[in-house]
Amino acid sequence: MHTNRLLTKLYRWRMKNMKESTFIILLSVVIGIFAGFVALTLKVSVFYLRGFVINNIIGSSKINIFLLLIIPSVGIGLTLLLKYTIIVDTVKHNISSILFAISKKNSLMRRHKMFSSMLGGILTAGFGGSVGLESPIISSGAAIGSNLGRIFHFNYKTVTLLLACGSSGAIAAIFNTPIAGVVFALEVLLLDLTRFSLIPLLMASVSGTLVTTIFYPEGILFDFQIQDSFHISDIHFYLIFALICGLVAHYFTHTYLLVEQKIESIKKPFRRYLTGSILFGLILLVFPMLWGEGFATIKDLLNENHIAIFEYTLYPEHAEHLLVIILAFLLMILLKVIATALTVGAGGIGGIIAPSLFTGALSGYLYALIINSLNIGVELSLVNFTMIGMTGVLSGVLHAPLTALFLIVEITFGYELIVPLMLTSTISYITVKYFRDNSIITQQLAMKGHLITHHKDKAVLTMMKLKSVLETDFLPVSVDDSLTELVKTVAKSKRNLFPVLDDDDFLVGIILLDDIREIMFQTDMYYKVMIANLMSPPPAYIRLEDNMDSVMKKFNESKAWNLPVIDKGKYIGFVSKSKMFNVYRELLVNITDD
Repeated sequence: MHTNRLLTKLYRWRMKNMKESTFIILLSVVIGIFAGFVALTLKVSVFYLRGFVINNIIGSSKINIFLLLIIPSVGIGLTLLLKYTIIVDTVKHNISSILFAISKKNSLMRRHKMFSSMLGGILTAGFGGSVGLESPIISSGAAIGSNLGRIFHFNYKTVTLLLACGSSGAIAAIFNTPIAGVVFALEVLLLDLTRFSLIPLLMASVSGTLVTTIFYPEGILFDFQIQDSFHISDIHFYLIFALICGLVAHYFTHTYLLVEQKIESIKKPFRRYLTGSILFGLILLVFPMLWGEGFATIKDLLNENHIAIFEYTLYPEHAEHLLVIILAFLLMILLKVIATALTVGAGGIGGIIAPSLFTGALSGYLYALIINSLNIGVELSLVNFTMIGMTGVLSGVLHAPLTALFLIVEITFGYELIVPLMLTSTISYITVKYFRDNSIITQQLAMKGHLITHHKDKAVLTMMKLKSVLETDFLPVSVDDSLTELVKTVAKSKRNLFPVLDDDDFLVGIILLDDIREIMFQTDMYYKVMIANLMSPPPAYIRLEDNMDSVMKKFNESKAWNLPVIDKGKYIGFVSKSKMFNVYRELLVNITDD
C-alpha cells in the first residue's frame, strides 16, 4: 500500500513537472541498469552453481562423467517445479513470448516474468542444460520495462518502447555490446526506428553495458580481440563459407522446430520431461562438450586449443587425429541444436543465441581446419573463421544480419574483419530466406497470425482483436417464424440486417431489410410467408478463431459490408466493415504517432 501511494505521488509529480519524453529517457536509464544487474546476477549465479555441480557432484573422473546423464535433468525438473508450483504459468520464457506480448497483449508482460525467467534460466543452465542465458535475461529485461510502463499508465506505443529498452539493455549487458543491443530491438523485436525510440534505446543499452563493465570488466560471457588481419586474396573462401553458414543456419532452424514439435506432441508433461532429459543425457554421454551453453568450447576454439574440448570425453586419446576431430565437430554441429531443443522441450528455460554462436564457431573452425589440411598453399586463420562462423549462423538463425554483425564486431573489436563479416552475415541471411520466410523466433507466431512486422498494414491487423469489432445488437429471428414475427422484430430494430437462427441458436441464414421491403406492406402475406422462404445465405462466415488478416480477406472477397461471426456454427454477432475501419484507424494512429 505504501508503495502504491509513493508511485501515485511520483506519477502526479511527473505529470506536473516533467515532459513525458524526458521522463521516458530517465526510465530507459533505470531499465537499462536493472537489465544489467539481471544479466550480472544470472551469470554469476550460473557460474557458481555450475562450479558447484562440476567440482562437488560430477568431478573429473570418467565414472562420474556418467552423472552427465542425470544432472541436467535435475535442473530441468527444478525448473518445471518452479513453473507448476510457484509461478503456475506454462507460458514460454523466450523471445517469441515477448513478440507475442507486443502483438496480442498490448506489450504487457506478467510481473513474475521479471524474476521467473531468471530463476528458470539459472536452474536450467546451472545444471548443464544446453541452452543460452541470453533469452531469460532478455525476457526479464523486457518484463521490467513492460511493468514500469504499466505502473505509469503509458499508452501501447510507450510501453512497447520501454519493453524494447529492457531487451536492448539486456543484450548490451550480456555481451558488452551497446550498438548490438539497439539493433536487436529494431531488427528482432521489429521496433520502428524513430526519434521517439532511438534515444531511450541508446540510453538503456549504454546503462546495461556500464553496469556489467563496472562489476565484471573481463566480460560477462567472453572477451576476445581479433589478432589476425583479413587478406583480400582469401575472399573466395569467405564467400563459400558464407553459403555454408546459411545452410547450417537453415539446418539449425529446421531441426529445432522439428524436434520441438515432436517433443511437444507428447501431451503429458512428466513423460515429455523424461523423454527430453533421457535423450539429452545420451547425447552428453558421447559429447559432454554440449553440456551448458558452450562458451567454454568457444573460448578453446578462439585460443586454437581444440584438443582441450575432448578432455572429459570417453575418447581423449584420439583427440589429435584429424579425422576424429572432423567427425566429432560435424556431429557436434548436428547435435547441438537437438540438445538445445530437447532441453527446452523437456521444460527448461533458455535461449538459442548461445547455441547458434556455438554451432557457428565450430563450423568456422572446422572449415578453416579442413582447408588448411588440404595443403593447397593456403593458411586460413582458425580464429577469424571461428568468429565469422558465429556471425553467419547467428544471422541466419535469427534472420538478423545487422544484430549478428554488430554483436561480433563489438565483442572482438574486429573492425579489420568488417568486410568478410558483412558479406558472411548478408549471404547467410539471404540463403536462409530462400528456404524459409520466418526464423525460429517468429515461425509459430507467423503461422498463428500473431506476428507484428514493419509492414504497418499487417502490424495493425495483427494487433486488432475480433472482439474489439464484434457487434451484438442485431436482433435475431427464428427460422420457424412467419413474416408476422419478422415485421415485429423490424419495428424494434435499429439495424437493417437480421440473423436467422434455429432452435439451437445455429445461424442458418440472414435477411436484409431491402429484400423484404415490398412484402412487409402486404398484410395478407403475414401468416402465409415463412422466414425460411425469405432468408438467404450470408456471403461468408467469420469464425471466432479467425485472425483479422483472414477477416479482412473475407470482406474483400465477398464485397459485403457485414459478415456474421459464428462459434462452431452458433451465432455470436456481426462484424461491419465500417467498424473495422474505425478501429484500424485508431490503432494505426496509436502505433505511428511520433
